[in-house]
Amino acid sequence: MSKKEQKEMEEQENQNKEEVKFLKRKTLKEIIAPSGIDASNIDHLEIISNTKRYARSFFISSLPRMATFPELFRDLYMFGDINTSIYINPVKEEKSQNELNKAINEIETERIVAADRGNINRESTLAQKRFEAEELRDQIAAGFNKLFEASIISTLFAYSLEDLDRYSKMLASEMSKGLVGIKTAWGIQEEAFQSNLPLSNDKVKKIHTFDRNSMGTVFPFTTSEVGHPSGVPIGFNKQTGTPVLFDNFHSSLTNYNMVIFAKSGAGKSVTMKTLISRSSVLMGIESLALDAEGEYTIVAESLGGINIVISPTSKTVINIFDVETENVKDEITGKERTVVNIENKVEDVTQALVTMARGSTKSDEVNELTKQIIAEIIYEEYSELGINSNPNSLYIQDSHNYMGGNELYKKKKPMPTIGSWYKRLLRKAEENTNQNYEYHYSYLLKVMKQYIREYDGQMAYFDGQSTYDLLEDSPFINIDISQLEERFARPLAQQILLSWIWEKYVKKNSEDRKKAKQKRVLVDEAWMLLPYPEAVDFLNKMARRARKRNVSLAIISQRFQDFYEKPEAQAVLTSSDTKLFLAQDKSEIQYLKEVFKLSEGEAGFLVTCQRGEGLLKVGAETCILKIMPTKKEFEFVETNLNKIAKEQR
Repeated sequence: MSKKEQKEMEEQENQNKEEVKFLKRKTLKEIIAPSGIDASNIDHLEIISNTKRYARSFFISSLPRMATFPELFRDLYMFGDINTSIYINPVKEEKSQNELNKAINEIETERIVAADRGNINRESTLAQKRFEAEELRDQIAAGFNKLFEASIISTLFAYSLEDLDRYSKMLASEMSKGLVGIKTAWGIQEEAFQSNLPLSNDKVKKIHTFDRNSMGTVFPFTTSEVGHPSGVPIGFNKQTGTPVLFDNFHSSLTNYNMVIFAKSGAGKSVTMKTLISRSSVLMGIESLALDAEGEYTIVAESLGGINIVISPTSKTVINIFDVETENVKDEITGKERTVVNIENKVEDVTQALVTMARGSTKSDEVNELTKQIIAEIIYEEYSELGINSNPNSLYIQDSHNYMGGNELYKKKKPMPTIGSWYKRLLRKAEENTNQNYEYHYSYLLKVMKQYIREYDGQMAYFDGQSTYDLLEDSPFINIDISQLEERFARPLAQQILLSWIWEKYVKKNSEDRKKAKQKRVLVDEAWMLLPYPEAVDFLNKMARRARKRNVSLAIISQRFQDFYEKPEAQAVLTSSDTKLFLAQDKSEIQYLKEVFKLSEGEAGFLVTCQRGEGLLKVGAETCILKIMPTKKEFEFVETNLNKIAKEQR
């Protein structure tokens, strides 16, 4: 270190020591005081510092007869550049008893005079006051209540006298809405200003008497407020009593997905039905439900939506090979262009057929070689039809049919099916000369036969050209798979339908936010998918990609432990900015507590809360929510069979 640098360092240290000595010599008042205060005016102060400011102090002059709502002085605390101080002193019991007895005697005397003069209204009012005073006296005597004396002082600041006058009028107007009167500390502005400094010295002493309940209303309670300025009301914050507005597509959310976990009967379906119906009517959000229990049929009917039933006996066919065009933004130009992502589609169909091949036993016979055979045949199916990344490859060019004069009419090509895939598998098995492939061909031919309609397979309801195309602008589409066998057929249908929904419903939404609609895809009883790795993988991809298409993926499940024990399924949780936990079973709460860092109080609440109550987490904010559908809504959101039967009777 050079001598010059050493000298500069010593000078800096000496300067710091001088500053410390200077601060030690000053009192607290001297440190926080501005350069000067002009107190020559009767109704305000002028604070002279780097910039001149004006201050006006107020005190509370009148209060409502009863104060029961939390945050009585909220407008006083939150009104711009304002400071508020409250001095609270408890009143001794003997003093409060004497004062109340004195007040009761005075009120009774006035009541008797009013009765003698025939003033019935005043007599009735005084009788009510006497009753309230006696009730308060008895509560204090029994130790259930207590009196307090409080002085409330506020100081409002502005950078011009005109602004100070305008703000003062606005503040008085806001406070009057809650029947709270404020007055300027006229003539005692200096004393009021000093009373509002952090010196704990009340020089104004404008006292008001509160009991214990009303005293609690003056505290500036703060709680985690969840909700958005826009959205639909989904319930009430139980801590504050304020309604909670929720906008599934608000810009503050990092993604639009949501998960709901609760034990059976806690109100999962009722909550989701309420959200779907209100967001459809109030915000125009289109929803699609993958209904595992047949609970959303009546909602679709009530909203003027559509019900699709998938069952062994239904004539509805959903073709897993269906592929659609999608609009993507060009990375260079930023403009949208239409493409067919055939590689992704081959992968999606492969995963579904692998799940089919593994079957309900989740056979270990299916390995990478089996998967390769499945994928190659799928790719050949598309290639034979000439389907590639070019959007025109999906259509038959027919020069004899025209629309609107010159525009060439396009008719879509028939898509490959599981049946056509199986026939190609059969041909390739016959042509195969590689012994390493022989067993896998044999295995696939045997297990996949049950999905082929030509062989009367018992699970052939996904074999054939689709008989249904998802309609645009439908407020609610419900795909009911409740009639399928629960152990394997239903989870398989969930996976296949998710892939089909992605093609027909999600991908059609533009990446351009201005053009894209707001859509929601609901997966009910999502725990059914978890034993099947390919199904979980597709669910994760859908959760990650949904936001890009302005789509919200909603996952509903009653078994959180299954998600906890399957790490690959936890991507769904991390991709969901909104989480709602309703009443939980004691065996599940420890996992929720660990993953979502719940406090002891929150965990205890979820074990003991009532039906329709829960913990709503939106981003980093949390609130205790009470979901309350209206009486009319309960006609189509109720799921309790006993209550439904009672209503019908």
